[in-house]
Amino acid sequence: MDPRTHQDLSLHQRRRSPTPQELDGIPWLHLLLPAERERAVASLLVGDAKAGDYVCRVGRPVTYWFGVVEGLLKMSTDNAQGQTMTYAGLPPGGWFGEGTTIKREPYRYNIQALRKSVVAGLPIDSFHWLLDHSIGFNRFVMNQLNERLGQFIAAREIDRLNNPDVRVARSLASLFNPVLYPGVGEVLRITQQELAYLVGLSRQRVNEALAALEAQGTIRVEYGGLRVLDLAALRSSVTPP
Repeated sequence: MDPRTHQDLSLHQRRRSPTPQELDGIPWLHLLLPAERERAVASLLVGDAKAGDYVCRVGRPVTYWFGVVEGLLKMSTDNAQGQTMTYAGLPPGGWFGEGTTIKREPYRYNIQALRKSVVAGLPIDSFHWLLDHSIGFNRFVMNQLNERLGQFIAAREIDRLNNPDVRVARSLASLFNPVLYPGVGEVLRITQQELAYLVGLSRQRVNEALAALEAQGTIRVEYGGLRVLDLAALRSSVTPP
């Protein structure tokens, strides 16, 4: 296929089978028994998303349970005034929408790629089969739901904060959640503009907050990303003495 033709296809039309390396980046696969894993791998698909592509849209029926293999997505909704409220950033290793998938209800949020990303999808029927047959999968989904609840409670608190530095710190901490986003590790590949989109501040103000956090020894700004040095301080927004 002509590469230009491939680029013009929708994300759904660009779906393909995952590579072995991409499968290694799916955290819950390692919790399955051999027969369960074989069935899951046979049904998994991945799509190469371009910046701006929508993975999910409000009101659309759920067909897959999705996860981020590479890249960065954001979860958001638009209110009646046309303003966008961002609920979460979704870095590598993050799987999302399990509540919607369990209930088989339409999406109540949009998921959009902030940059070129690889998104994996498990068909909804395969998701429910694993729920019915796999203890390891059930434990993973339960942990996801528990952590996600905590994340959204924290996000609501962040929205009420007037201190931009604290907002940036708390938002960064949520992206370094080792349960929800095991693929991140200690370094998050993110630009200041992408972080500004997620936090809801200007790029300049985010840059000032990052400089303050770096001066405190909480993070280190590296080429193409951020390294967390004190996750506990990020989460509590306590300034080291």
